[in-house]
Amino acid sequence: MSGSKDCGGHHKFPRKNFRRVISCILILLLLILITILLIWAILRPSKPNFTLLDTTVYAFNATTFNFLTSNFQITVRSENPNDDIGIYYDQLDVYATYRNQEITLRTRFPPTYQGHNEVNIWSPIIYGTMVPISPEYSVALGAEQMAGSVFLVIKIDGRLRWKVGTFVTERYHIHARCPAYITFGEQSDGVLVGENVVKFQFYSRCSVSL
Repeated sequence: MSGSKDCGGHHKFPRKNFRRVISCILILLLLILITILLIWAILRPSKPNFTLLDTTVYAFNATTFNFLTSNFQITVRSENPNDDIGIYYDQLDVYATYRNQEITLRTRFPPTYQGHNEVNIWSPIIYGTMVPISPEYSVALGAEQMAGSVFLVIKIDGRLRWKVGTFVTERYHIHARCPAYITFGEQSDGVLVGENVVKFQFYSRCSVSL
């Protein structure tokens, strides 16, 4: 009988040790998480800054049948304003819109890591061929072209992650909206850089939301 009691005691001892190890691991993980959250709260990352620097227009042709063909090359500047936080741009898609309607396909930037206070410059081409425009917008677009100025919005949508030391956050959605005025005819302030190719210089700050 005594042998069976001793055997039972041997089973209980490892189980207590196992629980203690699990408890220690959970406490350690909790402390690490609290430390990361405190660092995150103290640093408080600022949103990246985006600026539209220029737009080169290769084509912008609206037809009477409510279709639009356009081809642009844009230059976008992105700045990480944080002193101690890096940014992973996992996915960024850029496209042009007219009155919230997409008029080009989406072009994807290559995945990029942006270090502390670092600046990146991208110059993607965005285009759309015979993109259908709603009749009411087509009329407005024709009127604006006749008046000599069309207001477009270059949009950038994607996902990013913050990097604090060795800690990398989950993905956050980012949206940037960059105003762009395209002028025509005698009122055009663009520079002719090729046959029917006009370059417009901007320093248009983009609104950024996360």
